[in-house]
Amino acid sequence: MSNQLKPSYHEAARMLRQAASSGQPCAPVRNLIGTSDIDAAYAVQRLNNDYQIEEGRRLVGSKIGLTSPAVQKQLGVNQPDFGRLFADMALCDGEEIAAGRLIQPKVEAEIVLVLEHDLPHEKHTLADLIRATAYLLPAIEIVDSRIAGWDISLADTIADNASCGLFVLGNRPVQLKDLDLLGCGMVLERAGEPVSVGAGAACLGNPLLAALWLADTLAQRGDALKAGDIILTGALGPMVAASAGDVFTARIEGLGQVSARFAHAAGGTQ
Repeated sequence: MSNQLKPSYHEAARMLRQAASSGQPCAPVRNLIGTSDIDAAYAVQRLNNDYQIEEGRRLVGSKIGLTSPAVQKQLGVNQPDFGRLFADMALCDGEEIAAGRLIQPKVEAEIVLVLEHDLPHEKHTLADLIRATAYLLPAIEIVDSRIAGWDISLADTIADNASCGLFVLGNRPVQLKDLDLLGCGMVLERAGEPVSVGAGAACLGNPLLAALWLADTLAQRGDALKAGDIILTGALGPMVAASAGDVFTARIEGLGQVSARFAHAAGGTQ
């Protein structure tokens, strides 16, 4: 099927792969696929995801982006987007992120759902999702853009796997029934100083609504969520740019905390 796509889609996918492998960001790809052509953008994303699977990477879940009304307004959209998560993008709590691994990283605190049942239907109920959820974890998503200067339209970020970078998972699972998803407060600290605050309700009104949108959308596109999948449900507060040597800790009420640690630049102070 990929051979039936326009040559410009393949060129956009190649540009994004080259940027990721070289560490040198590329120009926006919207001129190749259309500024707001969602199907074209997801086709490019799929090209690169299929390429990476063929290279041996393992899919482990999905992320939801654009869950903030303010960010949606900025990009002129009224719905979230999604990207796919690979096993080699996952980090343990506090694990050091090597200098140069990312191009222009930013961090945001999120709630993760881990599934114990498939979600195969094109329209799920909230009860389906609740039944399918094994547990929750706190997480820090480290977003990264292969597009120079974060000069992105909706098509750019979708094609670029929803600006996925890495993600850090907490290690203390919590049952859904034990957490107030709407009211849980979040504080993201850098070196002990608060840099972003929010709550569960900041994520599309409720992280479960974001996950429900993802489950339906993926099933409609032929990529249903499976048991064991990780779902990054979306930011609970504004994202923050990261620099070499930064240490971020996200504290989410009822879920605990999780930390992301960026290595000092080569030759920098340890």
